[in-house]
Amino acid sequence: MLDHRLEPEHEELRRTVREFARDVIAPKIGEFYEQEEFPYEIVREMGRMGLFGLPFPEEYGGMGGDYFTLGLVLEELARVDSSVAITLEAAVSLGAMPIHLFGTEEQKRTWLPKLCSGEMLGAFGLTEPEGGSDAGATRTTARYDRETDEWVINGTKCFITNSGTDITGLVTVTALTPSDEDSGKTSPTRSISSIIVPTGTPGFTVSKKYSKVGWNASDTRELSFTDCRVPAANLLGAPGRGYAQFLRILDEGRIAIAALATGLAQGCVDESVRYSAERHAFGRPIGANQAIQFKVADMEMRAHLARLAWYHAASKMVAGEPFKKEAAIAKLYSSEAAVDNAREATQIHGGYGFMNEFPVARFWRDCKILEIGEGTSEVQRMLISRELGMPS
Repeated sequence: MLDHRLEPEHEELRRTVREFARDVIAPKIGEFYEQEEFPYEIVREMGRMGLFGLPFPEEYGGMGGDYFTLGLVLEELARVDSSVAITLEAAVSLGAMPIHLFGTEEQKRTWLPKLCSGEMLGAFGLTEPEGGSDAGATRTTARYDRETDEWVINGTKCFITNSGTDITGLVTVTALTPSDEDSGKTSPTRSISSIIVPTGTPGFTVSKKYSKVGWNASDTRELSFTDCRVPAANLLGAPGRGYAQFLRILDEGRIAIAALATGLAQGCVDESVRYSAERHAFGRPIGANQAIQFKVADMEMRAHLARLAWYHAASKMVAGEPFKKEAAIAKLYSSEAAVDNAREATQIHGGYGFMNEFPVARFWRDCKILEIGEGTSEVQRMLISRELGMPS
């Protein structure tokens, strides 16, 4: 019998994070958001709570949890604010997870303890100006210099989260490398590899922050590499395995984004229920009107189904079962539910929903990127159809 009730330890964690989001994040985040400032103190407190180390082994400074645990936390954070939630999601699933999954023992011991504590943030440099949904169209290159035993990287990455904060310590970059680079032969054939580039490496330039529609309290930058040299030992996994690596990272990350989107969708319900009880028109609360009740009921339905979708995908992943289709379904449905709920919540709030001092205004600005990042809605539909065996 399928049972989606949480274990006591999961329920306790969710309650703790919900209280943290309500009592610590909610009173402060609006000011950070409007000033487009990164909330360092909030991030430090999240680090002290162990949130950045949730799915990693204790031997590397983690909490020994799993991806489902991370999803629970992301949902609760996003019920209040998505900038904070995406900072955690990107730091864990994009910054630290590649090192955990594909790194050498030395790489894990060098980087994971600081990443798990939140003392340092990691980023994942995949997207390029001409390679978004077509992630295989990578143009960044890395050549091996035998004389110095180094990789020499040239190229540009864009829309990279957590890449330019004061506590960013590394970016894992995907780059084209000769497919037989390890053999010392020359070949016109090139494949994608992943390479760890520490912050501050000469030739690694971090551009100024983007001016964004939403997620304004998170850090997003363009990165450029000009003859940027890193030790050969910074190669992450085997040469030429970068494409397979980031496909796995994106599959897992879609579950995390689905949990975040579910949180935003639920936050829209929370704010709408509260506002419709407080706001009076024509002598009674607007929540007494059936039109408002039906809107809120539909919003709750979407949030509930989104939660079931990401729970199901996460449970398959944690069990070691194939989950690509379920992750795509969860990401697709929850992101569209978030957009729908944000639109309806703004409508329920009327003119106040257009004022940035109200949380739903942030939700409206933050929701659209959920249908784009970590695979657009169109890409998710492609993945689902392929998993069903549709002709390619």
